[in-house]
Amino acid sequence: MRFFWSLFWGFLLVQMLTYVITSMLGTAYDFKIGSILALVVVVLVYAISAVIPNDPVEKH
Repeated sequence: MRFFWSLFWGFLLVQMLTYVITSMLGTAYDFKIGSILALVVVVLVYAISAVIPNDPVEKH
């Protein structure tokens, strides 16, 4: 369920960001480009969360 919700919200937020940026640039909104960017962003978020350690750092 965790992966579904992060994909869902990532998809919505990137689509919103794509719409706003294309509107500011004065170009046409393209749903396909927003979808591809959303998948790339969500995969990067998954990869970064897998690399970051969960254990606290010990002080010497």
